[in-house]
Amino acid sequence: MLRLALMFFIVAIIAGLFGFGGIAAASADIAQFIFFIFIALLVVALVFGAIDKRAGPRI
Repeated sequence: MLRLALMFFIVAIIAGLFGFGGIAAASADIAQFIFFIFIALLVVALVFGAIDKRAGPRI
């Protein structure tokens, strides 16, 4: 998912360099949205990982 956000960010930079303002803005918005989803999922995974380790080993 982070790779997808990076791809849209690169597309936004290239489109901005060539003067395609609308495409650059849309790609930057998509990249930002995907990046924040990635961060939210990372936090959720870390929280559930911490909760699972507190439960102790499973037999």
